[in-house]
This record gives sequence, structure tokens and C-alpha cells, in this order.
Amino acid sequence: MFSYRHAFHAGNHADVLKHAVLIHMLDYLNRKDTPYWVVDTHAGAGLYALDSDWAAKNAEFADGIGRLWQRDDLPPLLASYLERVRRYNPDGRLRHYPGSPWLTLDALRDRDRLRLFEMHPTESDVLVGNLEQLDKTALRQTTIYATDGFEGMKALLPPPPRRGLVLIDPSYEDKQDYRRTLNAVKEGLKRFATGTYAVWYPLVQRREATELARHLDNLQVKSWLHVSLTVKKFWCQVLRTNHVGLEIVYGTVG
Repeated sequence: MFSYRHAFHAGNHADVLKHAVLIHMLDYLNRKDTPYWVVDTHAGAGLYALDSDWAAKNAEFADGIGRLWQRDDLPPLLASYLERVRRYNPDGRLRHYPGSPWLTLDALRDRDRLRLFEMHPTESDVLVGNLEQLDKTALRQTTIYATDGFEGMKALLPPPPRRGLVLIDPSYEDKQDYRRTLNAVKEGLKRFATGTYAVWYPLVQRREATELARHLDNLQVKSWLHVSLTVKKFWCQVLRTNHVGLEIVYGTVG
């Protein structure tokens, strides 16, 4: 259960898809003055050194963010994503990669809040240590829970401002994660019908993956968007896939 470490995969093609869309969603939430919460069920360590032993072992980032790093001709969504990542590498060398918690903190305004879950004991300790290096505003906005995000998110919904985004992106090493992800979205919609839910998952040759996508598409919600990315040569070393998806489920208007 605790064998997965996101540092192995930081900045790979799956992160490019997930984080580019996440930034766009946060920018959209910021169009209204009303504050919002972001709940991240599987936060990881928050910030990653790409020259660390973990990240360098398979260097998955080379076929993800690495392929975009020197580009200046990207479409707006990817250009915005790349600009955010470049902030963490001011000397122009790709050495640090911000995970979803850090990209979210970059977008939050004063009254917005971030709630992070990370059950992996080592990963959650690193997350806490990384957060403590940030300014007082980030510390005030953020709460970290070293517990199961699938279960823990329930107590936070609906958030006080009745506006927010829930990011659900487990490792799916455990096949039960597919079922738990679907149940988390269903339970979330019951508690927080005006919320937006972003679900990342690998598109692998596995019945559970196919059923998750189908069930998410069939939810009785205001609308949904299914985004997928296929790359030709790269295979994620854990899930053995070069094809990943992101399902965005919108509740009622919020």
C-alpha cells in the first residue's frame, strides 16, 4: 500500500495533463470574488527535486514537462502551465517540479483555502516540511491531514463558502481505488452538489478502469468533461500505460 511514491513520476505526461487542466480550473474559479476551497485527496509531497534519486531513477519527467521546457509555441493552456512551473526554476534549468498542492497555492487568494490529504507516512512528513518553508499566508490557508483522503474528504463537504474543487488522484496500485474513487465522487455530490470534482485515472486494459470512466460519464450531474492524453513511446513504470484520462464532473451551478 505504501510502495507508491509520486517523486518517481513527478512531471511525467500524466502530471502535464492533470496540472495543466488544474491551473485552468483554478483560474476559472478566480473569476468570481466568492472564496472557495480546494480539497486534494492524494497530495503527495507538494514539491519535487527532479535531480533526487527518486525522480532521477526513471526520469519520467523527461518525456513529460521535459518535452515542453524549451518550447515557446504552446497553446494558451499549456503555456500557462509551463509558465507556472518555470517560476520554480528561475535559472532556466528544470530542477524542481511543483505538485498540485503548490500549483493550487499559487492560484489561491487571501480567503481561499486548501485541504490536503496524504496517508503515506513518509510522504506526509515531507509535505509538512515543504509547507513549513512557505510564507505565513500559505500556512494559514492550508491544513494537512495524514489520513485516508477518500474517507477524510467527507467531513469537509460542503466547505463553508459552498464553492470549491475536489481533486481525486490516487495511485490505483490497489484495484479498489477505482471503486473508492467512484464512491467518493457520488458521496461528494450528495454532500456538496455545487462542487466540481476532477478525477485522474490511467486508461489501462483493466475492467475497473473502463467501468470507472463509464460510471463517471453516467452520473446525473449538470455536465462533465472527459480529457485524455496518449503519448507514443513513454510507459509509466507503475501502471504500464502511456494513456491517461481526467474526468471533470460539475455539480449544479456554484
